[in-house]
Amino acid sequence: MKTVLVTGGTKGIGKAIALEFLKQGCEVVLNYCNDERSALATQEEFNMLGYCPVLMRADVSDEAQVRSMFREYFSIYDTLDVLVNNAGISLIRVIQDTTLADWNKIFAVNMNGAFLCSRAVADRMIGNGGGCIINVSSIWGEVGASCEVAYSASKGALIAFTKALAKELAPSKVRVNCVSPGVIDTQMNSELTGDEMEQLVAQIPMGRIGNPEEVARACVYLSDAEYVTGEVLSVGGGFGK
Repeated sequence: MKTVLVTGGTKGIGKAIALEFLKQGCEVVLNYCNDERSALATQEEFNMLGYCPVLMRADVSDEAQVRSMFREYFSIYDTLDVLVNNAGISLIRVIQDTTLADWNKIFAVNMNGAFLCSRAVADRMIGNGGGCIINVSSIWGEVGASCEVAYSASKGALIAFTKALAKELAPSKVRVNCVSPGVIDTQMNSELTGDEMEQLVAQIPMGRIGNPEEVARACVYLSDAEYVTGEVLSVGGGFGK
């Protein structure tokens, strides 16, 4: 039975990823940061479906909290087969109004979080003969988005991180890949106006936005694809291609 930890695993795409791995019969740990009420509601929802995920609280941008979370994790489980670095935040703001604090916060969660979590599990995965790290980037990390410079840059950095770490860990049988969601039906995109959404959909060859479950299935595929590493799998209906 595979063990899986999903950061930001109680909402949106992370929640869908966690559920898909639960459906595959995996032991799943759901990381969350501040919203304990929502995390407990997600856990209860999964319990009602017959699953028993474990909740672990940690701010992935905080080195001490990440270390503490993985100490707790490895006190329960001997191995971690799959780490999904999904936790992320967004910012819609023109560059003139983007402060250095805004920039640093975006990178702290979106990029530093993936670095800290990956670093925390690398030795264990190597010692156990292999593992899989999946980073959740964004189509904006590939093509960039107006008024989302900080977010786009952080997600682009995550793609470069994926490719470099994949080369570093491949000899140790640890695979590192990336999923790159396009326009997905999540709370993050619910803030877009009707006109903004129509304009985005008009640019998607498949003519619709995606859903979190489609991203989740891509993650499960990457967890099983034994000869795939260093790849960026876009899940966006052809958007940006």
